[in-house]
Amino acid sequence: MRSPANSIGPVTAIAVSLDAVIVAVTDDMPRILLLEHEHELPSLPAGLLDPVTDETLTIALRRLVESQTGVSVTYVEQLYTFGDRSRSGGDRRDLAIGYVALTSEETPTPNATWRNIYELFPWEDHRSGVPRMVTDHIGPALEAWASEDPALDARGRITFGLGAPWDPIRVLERYELLYEAGLVDESHATDGRTGLGKPLTKDHRRITATALGRLRGKLTYRPVIFEVMPELFTLTHLQTTVEAIVGIRLHKQNFRRIVDRGELVEATGEMTTATGGRPAELFRFRTDVVAQRPRPGFPLPRPKRM
Repeated sequence: MRSPANSIGPVTAIAVSLDAVIVAVTDDMPRILLLEHEHELPSLPAGLLDPVTDETLTIALRRLVESQTGVSVTYVEQLYTFGDRSRSGGDRRDLAIGYVALTSEETPTPNATWRNIYELFPWEDHRSGVPRMVTDHIGPALEAWASEDPALDARGRITFGLGAPWDPIRVLERYELLYEAGLVDESHATDGRTGLGKPLTKDHRRITATALGRLRGKLTYRPVIFEVMPELFTLTHLQTTVEAIVGIRLHKQNFRRIVDRGELVEATGEMTTATGGRPAELFRFRTDVVAQRPRPGFPLPRPKRM
């Protein structure tokens, strides 16, 4: 549920912007590309659609991203259309079409920077166990907020896995609940810094939450993870990259069995010592797996009770 925004006057125009969540994984950490602004909150790369010159939305998005950040993207997927009145002003209604794009990290223009996505959503990284932020702060805050509404209290416990299974894919639900409870800075229900993650301008953190949840769900049935992998990689590197996106640790042998059964990769016969230990074999993605299997991906383990 979104908090109501101040009303605006009669709408005489509609503007459509394209907002991009650009994701890379570097040093086992998912990172997104943000634009830095003096005296303003960071933002996603975004810009208005030119209804005359932009032949397609995807072409327009790639043009905007490259012109604003200097980074080129290949894999692009449309997420959702965002149109809360809080992003509009005057007599214009602003609509945003959100996209997620996957790439390898490139050096951007000086006004752009790569940031750890878990700076925005620190409660989402469970690779080292349940974050204390969840048990010590978010849980009690949600309990106090929903103290007189058992249904709302149950919703908070289920969404954040408090006595219930933790589901990595429910990223947007968790952010929306914190927004509704006034526990994130962007919420109209709060009047100060909450300390729960790095805020972004407008609804850009909501768009990013949508993107992260979409990626976590999609990699279970589509080989999108290889869009952020180098051409050659070790199986350990592949596993830690998947773990970086889903925010949980995976059992090594189970992961290897999933890779073997899915025939997602093929051995190159080459070895590397870059890992610092014993030589490890290098693999590459089997691009023809998409034509051979209807749902090639990395099924996540069943959510565990916290």
